[in-house]
Amino acid sequence: MNAAACTLPPGPDTDDTPGEAVKSPSLRLRVSLVLTALAAAFVIAGAALWVRDARTAIAEEITAAHRVAAQWLAVSAQGTASGDPAWTETRLLAHLNAVGRIRAHQLEAHDDSGRLLYVSPPSAYKAGRDAPAWFTRWMEPGIPAMTLHAGSLTLRLQPDPSRALVDLWDDLSAAAARALLALVGLFIGSWFALHHALKPLESVMVALDRTGQGRFDTRLPTDGPVELARLGHAFNGMARRLNEAVSDNVRLTHEQAVARAITERLEADRLAIARDLHDELGQSITAVAALAGAIVQRSNDTPQIRQSAEVIRDVASRMQGDVRALLSRLRPPGGGPRETLDDAVRSYLTSWSERHTDIDLSTELFAGPQPLPDEVTLATLRIVQESCTNIVRHALASRARVRLLREGGTLTVEISDNGRGILPAPGQPGFGLAGMRERVVGLAGSLDVSSPPGGGTRIRARLPITRPEAASPDHSAEDLQP
Repeated sequence: MNAAACTLPPGPDTDDTPGEAVKSPSLRLRVSLVLTALAAAFVIAGAALWVRDARTAIAEEITAAHRVAAQWLAVSAQGTASGDPAWTETRLLAHLNAVGRIRAHQLEAHDDSGRLLYVSPPSAYKAGRDAPAWFTRWMEPGIPAMTLHAGSLTLRLQPDPSRALVDLWDDLSAAAARALLALVGLFIGSWFALHHALKPLESVMVALDRTGQGRFDTRLPTDGPVELARLGHAFNGMARRLNEAVSDNVRLTHEQAVARAITERLEADRLAIARDLHDELGQSITAVAALAGAIVQRSNDTPQIRQSAEVIRDVASRMQGDVRALLSRLRPPGGGPRETLDDAVRSYLTSWSERHTDIDLSTELFAGPQPLPDEVTLATLRIVQESCTNIVRHALASRARVRLLREGGTLTVEISDNGRGILPAPGQPGFGLAGMRERVVGLAGSLDVSSPPGGGTRIRARLPITRPEAASPDHSAEDLQP
């Protein structure tokens, strides 16, 4: 895979993708809303403080005006009540009528029967307009009306903050409109500012999509702001490591395929050699032994010929045994439809032990009665055969042990001896051990070759049992026996 840098073009605006809009709001929309909400919270807090101060100012203004008006009326009412000729009831009403409206108050005069004799005129300021009722109830200072008695007249002074409240309502409405326009402008400005700031992230999303599709040669630009440059370096490093990992996996897969092909070819060559030995050499040796036996039977009166024929027959018998041993190594013994791995290994070890009586062999075979995959069975037999061959050739051991243990989905094969270890012969680079390792790696297993504290060599292979189904029986093994 090409690891060259590939600079990404600007991708589509993912904020406008219908699927994304349905699933979740875009990042810039959420950030814009958060900024606008924070600004709105500050505006509302400021407006609340302003309204509180305005309510206090209105209350102070109405209270001050109420005190002045109350003092003036109290003096007038006292003069009328005391019978002062200067403050008769008629002159008091005329005076009230001349004064007209008292600031932020409504004044009424009633006679003894409760008939309304005078009421102050309404304010001409913003006539016909009033603040909403809820706003008036919320903001009015709550100063009680004042009642004074002037002779037979009853004067009632009622505070009236309606003009101050309508001024406050107009100011508040204008400020709210300006604040709303400012918040809308802030939202739009934040939207476009974030769009410009987050635009480089579109190339990051495109790069991630391409990488997810397996294009590990994708690279991000490393120029621009510091944060984006760091992001580009981190992404490029990740993509490079992914590319290297994929390349290594492809290489390992290829090597494993080659190893399997070589192993299959070696097995085919083993079978071909075994067939040739059986069909050609084995039959020829059998024929030589039969001819030598016939000569022995017919040469009783010629001792020299009889002795030579007996020698030929003995040599042919030994050759026949050697060919049988070669066939046992080239092809695993048994292979019948009901033979287990334990039976096959036990059969081979019995034959091996008969040929090497100087080595004390012990076995612990617990592979179980369940059939194993063909490749696991064959790999186990080859590991046991190669290990036993190494014991004879190199170990100089007097004791050996072969152990099979099946635990869950893993088969453990262990061969150990008390010899001097594996020492390849001159000119031989240890092909047996290398082939053993190739078999184990091909099955995704592990192989460990070590020297225990007591000396000798221990070969331990762990093979995963990937296919629990029974392997197809191979009846060709019986045909290879001479």
